[in-house]
Amino acid sequence: MCTGKLQEVFQAVRDASRFVALLSEEVKANILKDLAEAVLEQTPFLLEENRKDLEKMSSDDPKYDRLRLTESRLKDISLDLQHVAHLSSPLGTVISEEIRPNGMLLKRVRVPFGVVAVIYEARPNVSFDVFSLCLKTGNACILKGGHEAELSNKAIVTLIKNVLLKHGIPGQIVELLPSSREATTELLHADGYVDLLIPRGSGRLIRYVRENSKIPVIETGAGVCHTYFDSDGDVKKGAAIVCNAKTRRVSVCNALDCLIIHRDRLKDLPEICSPLEHYGVKIYADERAYAELEGNYPQALLQLADAECFGVEFLDYKMSVRTVDSLEEALQHIAKYGSKHSECIVTENEEHAECFLQSVDAACVYSNVSTAFTDGGQFGLGAEIGISTQKLHARGPMGLEALTTYKWVIRGNGQIRER
Repeated sequence: MCTGKLQEVFQAVRDASRFVALLSEEVKANILKDLAEAVLEQTPFLLEENRKDLEKMSSDDPKYDRLRLTESRLKDISLDLQHVAHLSSPLGTVISEEIRPNGMLLKRVRVPFGVVAVIYEARPNVSFDVFSLCLKTGNACILKGGHEAELSNKAIVTLIKNVLLKHGIPGQIVELLPSSREATTELLHADGYVDLLIPRGSGRLIRYVRENSKIPVIETGAGVCHTYFDSDGDVKKGAAIVCNAKTRRVSVCNALDCLIIHRDRLKDLPEICSPLEHYGVKIYADERAYAELEGNYPQALLQLADAECFGVEFLDYKMSVRTVDSLEEALQHIAKYGSKHSECIVTENEEHAECFLQSVDAACVYSNVSTAFTDGGQFGLGAEIGISTQKLHARGPMGLEALTTYKWVIRGNGQIRER
């Protein structure tokens, strides 16, 4: 159990978790609605604190876009908070119910985890996401943001606590830890205080948390995503899907990192890649793909790939291209280099599509659809706390239900068990 400097903070959140679990749905909804209004009212303050963080980071850094708050993004955050306020809570849902032969009534009922902690990097919007989803599901939360977003996160949590104070709710239901490595270490050892830990960020961050945490962890975020253009793929669909998956927002985990193309369709590669020119996407192509793109794609944006270009989450306007001789070889490449996040096939061959969908081991597998759709809102979950790339408890976009566990509730009339 943690015995460091933050023990009192962890204990305070633990105590507050029992309070938040008893809040009515009406109270929680009103808090989120007031917070949504406060975001709009305090936009100048939030943008100013975010500006101070941005000044410490190069605009060329792939994390810059994740860190940046804008008036438009804050309006979207306000709308998201209102949306979460109106979502149906899974708490109290009866998962199963049975009367045993001895008359005992058994129920499995959804309940909060208790205390949920999230470690994340340069994404201040996550502070709002985590708080709103945890509040809605009756959990207290601990936020551990990166040093890049330190001032932004402090401003956001101050705003949240002011709204809680207005409603007479203990501010300890949400706490922001220092951005230091020491705080990370203490959090990873806060067993007995924290029930669930969710890391959101780079593959390196997630591996570190998984290898060092004494708290149950759900892995999220790291995405090495592929799109396979099959021998029976439609060029128009393929070009649109590849461009959207790569360029819609390069800093997110569902962005395309590697285009795999069947050798029989190499002649179509220039047309498939053509829309990427407009966005200045740099392509690292294997020898066969390079030979086809040379002279048909800007030379300044074209480079011969080496082994280090595959299995990379670029988070930038960069993409690798791999040529394969068969669907099976494409599946082998994904199995070797993928992160079990989101994978896509572009094909008009239903047999190939079905083989791909069944064979690929990933949280989300697509046929003729951009991987950009891997998102809780797009999946109809209303919101998400992350995208799980593991298989226990939750997989893919994690909405409200994923922030609950269950307990058995047993009712009877004096039943005892025979010796």
